[in-house]
Amino acid sequence: MYPEMMIAPMREELTSAGIQEARTAPEVESAIQQKGTTMVVVNSVCGCAAGRMRPGVRAALRHSIRPDRIITVFAGQDREATEKARAYFTGYPPSSPSIAILRDGQLAYMMQRSDIEMSSPEMIASALARAFDKVCAGKEAVTQ
Repeated sequence: MYPEMMIAPMREELTSAGIQEARTAPEVESAIQQKGTTMVVVNSVCGCAAGRMRPGVRAALRHSIRPDRIITVFAGQDREATEKARAYFTGYPPSSPSIAILRDGQLAYMMQRSDIEMSSPEMIASALARAFDKVCAGKEAVTQ
C-alpha cells in the first residue's frame, strides 16, 4: 500500500468531480444494489493508464446523459471495497484501472486497463459517453 498522502491527489481528481468514494465493501454493495445505473471507477496508481483514465472520466461527466450513481474504489488501497466491486465484473479478470457500468446490479459495460492504456483521455470520454447513451438512456447492455 502507498502512503495516503501520495495517493490523495489521485483520489481527489475523481472526488472533486463529484464521484463518491466507496472505501468499504458495504459502501460498494449499497451503491451497486440500488435500482438504476451505477458506474464504478477502479482508480489506481498506475502512471500512464490511470493518468489517462481520470481525465477521461472527468470529461465524460460533462455528457448530458450520465449514470444514476458514480463511485470510485482505489485498487491496492481500499482492498475490501475493490474486491467487492470486482465481484460484480463477471467474466473479466481484475484490472486496474478499469471502469464498469452496472444496471440494477448487473454488469452492462466494462472498460479494462487494456482498453484504457492505449487511449487518450478524449477517446476514453467518447467511449464512456457512448456507453452512457446505451446503458443509461437506452437501457441496453453493451460491452467494450
